[in-house]
Amino acid sequence: MRAVLAEMRIEGLGVIDEATLELDPGLTVVTGETGAGKTMVVTGLHLLSGGRAEASRVRSGAQRAAVEGRFDAPPGSAAAKVAADAGAEPDEDGALIALRTVGPDGRSRAHLGGRAVPVGVLSELSEQLIAVHGQNDQLRLLRPAEQRAVLDRFAGEELLNALSEYRRLRDEWHSVSTELTERTARSREMAREADLLRHGLAEIEAVDPQPGEDDELVAKARRLADADQLREAATGASFAVTGSSEGDPDAPGALGMIADARHRMTASEDPRLRDLAPRLAEAEALLSDVGSELGAYLESLDADPAELEKVLARQAELKGLTRKYAADVDGVLAWAREAEERLAGLDTSEEALAELERRRDELAAELAERAQVLTSLRVQAADRFAKAVTAELAGLAMGQAKVELVVSTRWAEPGDQHALKVAGGGGEDALAHAGPDGIDEVELRMAAHDGAQPLPVHKAASGGELSRVMLAIEVVLAHSDPVPTLVFDEVDAGVGGRAAVEIGRRLARLATSHQVIVVTHLAQVAAFADRHLVVDKSAEGGVTRSDVRVVSDRDRVVELARMLAGMDSTETGRAHAEELLEVAEKDKRRKH
Repeated sequence: MRAVLAEMRIEGLGVIDEATLELDPGLTVVTGETGAGKTMVVTGLHLLSGGRAEASRVRSGAQRAAVEGRFDAPPGSAAAKVAADAGAEPDEDGALIALRTVGPDGRSRAHLGGRAVPVGVLSELSEQLIAVHGQNDQLRLLRPAEQRAVLDRFAGEELLNALSEYRRLRDEWHSVSTELTERTARSREMAREADLLRHGLAEIEAVDPQPGEDDELVAKARRLADADQLREAATGASFAVTGSSEGDPDAPGALGMIADARHRMTASEDPRLRDLAPRLAEAEALLSDVGSELGAYLESLDADPAELEKVLARQAELKGLTRKYAADVDGVLAWAREAEERLAGLDTSEEALAELERRRDELAAELAERAQVLTSLRVQAADRFAKAVTAELAGLAMGQAKVELVVSTRWAEPGDQHALKVAGGGGEDALAHAGPDGIDEVELRMAAHDGAQPLPVHKAASGGELSRVMLAIEVVLAHSDPVPTLVFDEVDAGVGGRAAVEIGRRLARLATSHQVIVVTHLAQVAAFADRHLVVDKSAEGGVTRSDVRVVSDRDRVVELARMLAGMDSTETGRAHAEELLEVAEKDKRRKH
């Protein structure tokens, strides 16, 4: 099941006050008189796709313009993943609702799955779901970069994988080349910086600071400086806990007094008094531990002036480092680590530069090979693509036209930073421009008839012929295009007669693999629709408004007759319209 745009609702957009478009999974056509507002349907799709919002599009007197689309996006599809990443939730029936509103001041808001999202999220979603092609897109087709992109889409996965590998190699080649250029150009400056870093590292290494050492030295210096006061305090505390060291009965200390109290309690015949004795035993054990620790502390106290002098000298060494490199010893060590990393990138020795040159040349050779693989794949695909488009044009009343896609090398100009040595046409090496998409330039050319010189398509084709070339390309690309919904805005301009019928056939064929939405003024195209929408314009009280309705059966015949040069009120026009419908239905049944 492919993702489709099932429904679109428009409010306050241009001449459309309020309209709901129910779209067919196959071919939907939108018709209507000139000025009725058919283009607002495409404008709505552009807004829904994250396109630019313009205040001028908001209907006069409306508080806002709103376009809401309901997409049937299967779980696991690329569109469903974009929605999930944005935190959007599908409806109970699995549909994904997108909403875009524009205020009279031109400010717009976007919602997806009931959640406010940046407009860019709708752009990401539309890249997976909708491709809009209008007459402006024909101008896009004239750009060499767009023609190359079309060819790459047609060539498929093998070329896209090769292009991905080329880009990876190109990024690495560019990085190494830039580093080599920088090291060579800034060798003196980098050498001075390297000398400063080496001096700092040598100074730090000579002192050899240890993590947290400065804090430890502060505590140790304080103990050494205050040793006499600390000994006096600890000695007094020890005497109070353990009593006289000579066993003087007049100075038993806390331990002696607790022992005497416990002896008196245990000797008593009163059970309540005897029950208190174990609690005194706990206190006696605790005091005994404290007494032992006080004794150990007294033994560890050192009032050696020489030791204090050593600590102070070490503190002075560390302060010499912290004044220069960081606020504390841990910061100095961090600076040293960063300096070592920086120093590794400042090596301007002949050996280091030679290694960079070797790596650059090695990558350039690999990149040239990958670029030529890309060129080969493009040349092969260009031949197949040109033949397929030419065959499609034959069915669009351009039987004598012949299309070719020329793949050539874009040679580097003087001073090109992305010049890459490749095999030239005469077997000698030459410098090509290695752009992000390869070294190739692609040009779409067309010969209008046998014997004509192939010219760039914009010079060889008229406006109507450009529309047919675009449509032929879309039909050829249909099976390699991942976008499920294709929108065509009057790409049949300047076309009529048999060519118009053939365009209708091509669009109907395209609709077997894609959802196709077409805004058209040609009855021959509209006759092939699976669903026919008409934009009607009315004026009441000096206010013009348009609505959209589905037509079928007799109403559809009337609309087609109107499109046939305003023949809706004549029997001849209706007969012609019925004949068109019959031809289209037979053709569609035969294709299915």
